[in-house]
Amino acid sequence: MINKIKTYLELIKFSHTIFAIPFGISSVFIVEKSIPSLEKLFWILLALIFARTAGMAFNRYIDVPIDKMNPRTKNWPSVKGEVKPWEMMVIGLISSILFMYTAYKLNMLAFWLSPIVVLLLLIYPAGKRFTQYVHLILGMVYFLIPVAVSIALKGYVELSAVMLGLAMAFWVSGFDILYALQDYEFDRAFGIYSIPAKYGVKNAIIIARLFHFSTFIFIVLTGITSGLGLIYFVGVFILSGFLIYEHLLIKENDLSKINKAFFTVNGFVSIIYMFFVIADLYLGGLLWKM
Repeated sequence: MINKIKTYLELIKFSHTIFAIPFGISSVFIVEKSIPSLEKLFWILLALIFARTAGMAFNRYIDVPIDKMNPRTKNWPSVKGEVKPWEMMVIGLISSILFMYTAYKLNMLAFWLSPIVVLLLLIYPAGKRFTQYVHLILGMVYFLIPVAVSIALKGYVELSAVMLGLAMAFWVSGFDILYALQDYEFDRAFGIYSIPAKYGVKNAIIIARLFHFSTFIFIVLTGITSGLGLIYFVGVFILSGFLIYEHLLIKENDLSKINKAFFTVNGFVSIIYMFFVIADLYLGGLLWKM
């Protein structure tokens, strides 16, 4: 049983949840501007986990035929048969139902809008079969995180949540483009749609850089629209350094450091952002009083 659970966690890359959760928590503090209700924070965290689990399970299920042909993915549990197709679908469906239940526990508007998120989670893995802009579908999912948090906590969408949603959308779309560089040759050979396959490695890197510059702009606008202070913008400066470092790791003629850029640097980006959001809200006022 323990080994099976480990296999399931490997299937959905549970450790990568760190990308979404810190930004989700940040949006809670930005919207509330105070200590959030522990109950609502609990349900929001569960919603993030269940939504990502559903998305990854659907992704693995839909992509099995492609992953079997790709040398990079041939040892994944879904390809080797360690997790059966029906198991992946059950994980996806149960996680979707639990995600919608967490939305219900937050408020009815969040519940009625939750199927949109599930639909996008289904469209994303299928997107590589019909659009090179599939990365933007994933970006839309991340855009909805702070928007959904605002709806869950306030019953309406705050401007700061929209700004943070746009920052997250460009952030995840940008590093999804970089991640797709690994499959550039495979995608072109087998007709898989992606920005690298369509525009080439060099242009894809440029597009990813433009996306991450947009992330920086919208993170600044998030701070302005939510009234955050000096500590927040110091954090934005540090975060921008990590984004620059990520792009210094990836060169047109050397893609060997993509995993370091994707897994390590992006994990730090989301955690650093959360730290400085919370620090600004709870230490910023003290600094002004000193």
